[in-house]
Amino acid sequence: MLTITADDAADALRFDALIPALREGFRRGAHTPDRHTHSLDEASGASLLLMPSWSDDAYLGVKLVTIFPGNNALGRPALSSAYILSSATTGEHLAVIDGDELTRRRTTATSVLAASRLARPDSRVLLVVGAGHIGGMLPAAYRSQFDLRTVLVHDTDPVAAQRLAEALRTDGIDAEVVADLADAVAHADIVSCATLATTPIIRGSWLRPGTHLDLIGSFRPHMREADDDCLRLSTVYIDTPTALTESGDLVQPVADGVLDPETIAGTLGQLCRDEVAGRRDPDQITLFKAVGSGLADLAAAEHVLRTVA
Repeated sequence: MLTITADDAADALRFDALIPALREGFRRGAHTPDRHTHSLDEASGASLLLMPSWSDDAYLGVKLVTIFPGNNALGRPALSSAYILSSATTGEHLAVIDGDELTRRRTTATSVLAASRLARPDSRVLLVVGAGHIGGMLPAAYRSQFDLRTVLVHDTDPVAAQRLAEALRTDGIDAEVVADLADAVAHADIVSCATLATTPIIRGSWLRPGTHLDLIGSFRPHMREADDDCLRLSTVYIDTPTALTESGDLVQPVADGVLDPETIAGTLGQLCRDEVAGRRDPDQITLFKAVGSGLADLAAAEHVLRTVA
């Protein structure tokens, strides 16, 4: 059984190759049950997540995620994960892959895969909202599919935003920190949010015709990045139906009667199989909401194995 470190996984999961691998994975599909969540200690909030997915006569994968919030006080990561890839025909374990790096890269690549069908092909300005690990990867991922000219960076922590902008400029990317979020949204072709916001930070009134809005951060029902007007103005797509029950960006508008689930334009799998249309005209406002999928993990892990084996 191969052991694949974070550095090895990063080398294997280059966005120009990972995004096509995810496209094929979503096109093909897989058996992907809902994630299993087990409480280990209610007092501390420690929990275990299991995310399985498998393809007939191909591969079986399970991501194991441990969340120990108390680790923050100890100066240790609160979240750790590992991905175990096995044969779906014999059950033999083939590889254990660093799950944190795999998750970060498949999350970012999933958003860009959707944008390849939903954003305007001539998009030139990317606004990254949230300068953390995911936000830091977004420019490279988007540049693998779009001819970006400018990256705008916004974060509630100006130091973090400046740090990311400087790193991007070091890599030869025209990047600047923006403090006025409304003005930045109005000038962006693609707005990608990767935050832990629990109240909307993007207003529909800021979106100009033709904008693509990518929402990564809201993965719990109490979390939210976009207001109701964003949903009203946009053609909405999701990674999987699970998004309708896990993301506050959808759960809350549905509960309030703002969003009818029947109006969701399609899933990422349907887009990849050409079962639904993507962007229809240059002025259309599109919105993509993902919460993460074991299917994406499996496709990424298969790609890692093919690359390093």
